[in-house]
Amino acid sequence: MNNISPREDKSKSMILDLHVHSKYSFDSVSSLQRIITAAQRRGLNGIAITDHNTIRGGIEARKINSAPDFLVIVGAEIATEAGDLIGLFLKEEIQERYSDGVIDEIHQQGGIVVLPHPYKGHELKDELLRKVDLIEGFNARVNEEYNEKAVKLAHEWNKPIVAGSDAHFVAEIGLARTIVNIPAGENIKPALLNNQIETSCIQTLGYWVLLSQIIKVVKARQYRRVPVRLASIIKNWLAWGK
Repeated sequence: MNNISPREDKSKSMILDLHVHSKYSFDSVSSLQRIITAAQRRGLNGIAITDHNTIRGGIEARKINSAPDFLVIVGAEIATEAGDLIGLFLKEEIQERYSDGVIDEIHQQGGIVVLPHPYKGHELKDELLRKVDLIEGFNARVNEEYNEKAVKLAHEWNKPIVAGSDAHFVAEIGLARTIVNIPAGENIKPALLNNQIETSCIQTLGYWVLLSQIIKVVKARQYRRVPVRLASIIKNWLAWGK
């Protein structure tokens, strides 16, 4: 468990989960209404829907959100040659897939670039680290060692640290929280960039990670590869849990 003194006073802060996947991701089946309901029940003031390579989930979630005091941030987790990058506060689909272009396109929309789980599938070049706005220091689906390295990386590059559950199932929502130290309803973008943030994170249960990988195989209709893929998933899961 990673926990950095979260101050969860709703009158003085906004409690957010900045990394959530929905049915619009290839490895999730979570409905948007259930995501919003679960987040509200768990005391969150808002969430970022960050589906793989699309803002469709965020757009739909914002439309169905009926609570004026609950914030839905439209985002996406874009796969690039250097690893995944998250864009927050997006207005249009990101067309680029090369990291420099993705970052530029996010910024052109007035968005914020987050480097998620830096030690999971990334090529951490200096140019990339200079250009991202925030680093996800706490990810509920990443083991403690990798989260500690991510926090160290953020300190080295003087980047604000955020937390995200990386939830692919409703049960995971809110396991990681970014507490933005401004009153609810104020503009959170400047506060994020100015590091007015506290974080908390509890590691998710390993079987949720395993199940999302199984969903990925099924959605891709890679049925003939299921036995080999499952063996690889289980091996990685066991190593992840150590």
